Amino acid sequence: MNRCLRKMPTVFIAHGAPMLLDDAQWVSQLAAWANELPRPKAVLMVSAHWEARPTTIGATKVVPLIYDFYGFPEKYYQLAYPSPGAPELATRVRSLLDAAGTPFVDAPARGLDHGAYIPLMCMYPEADMPVLQMSMPSLEPKVLFALGQALAPLRDEGVLIAGSGFLTHNLRTFGNPETPAWAREFDGWVADVLARGDIDKLLDYRAQAPNVAMAHPTHEHFVPVILAAGAAEGAASVTFPIDGFWFGSFTKRSVQFA
Repeated sequence: MNRCLRKMPTVFIAHGAPMLLDDAQWVSQLAAWANELPRPKAVLMVSAHWEARPTTIGATKVVPLIYDFYGFPEKYYQLAYPSPGAPELATRVRSLLDAAGTPFVDAPARGLDHGAYIPLMCMYPEADMPVLQMSMPSLEPKVLFALGQALAPLRDEGVLIAGSGFLTHNLRTFGNPETPAWAREFDGWVADVLARGDIDKLLDYRAQAPNVAMAHPTHEHFVPVILAAGAAEGAASVTFPIDGFWFGSFTKRSVQFA
């Protein structure tokens, strides 16, 4: 376990859905990953489930949960994650956005969505770490990469910048008994591009990646990895702490930029 790194990694987390919490293997993988990371002073979460323009900064005092899913067992609507707010981090994020010329607004009543609190419940179950969620102002790769670059100084301040989504996400294929070839091909392409640090290809994934239309009928679950890559520009290494597939076509691949 290494808790002495000066610069925080940035991460992309495959966040599953509420029933991830019933997957003992995946929960243990997320916990083990968190145990190997330097302990953050705070977490800045950017989830697939919050797109709002301009960039919007969520609750900083009492941080409620949003149960943004439908038709699930009642137990998932009783989940709690009473993390402290992160007003100091919010102030710092505002200053970085202002310096980059990026417009922003506050939404003080907007809490954490499941793309934020489900993985956090596994990684930091004590809920004792300040958490701030911020919206994606666009799904355009260049916009999100630049936003990540603007936030990069947080890495030197002990903040874990976390994108949360899925590197393959097609709900029409949920529950396939086997992983289809298109999912493996897309997942493999993304892993290769990230490992080689080929940012040009990453930003042009909609034109260059195989099977894009099957992997992402919509793009909100993919693009948080681009923001994470922007915040980690120049990272010495890219690793995949978790991989494999879930319910057939959904890759569990998560990414650490260090």
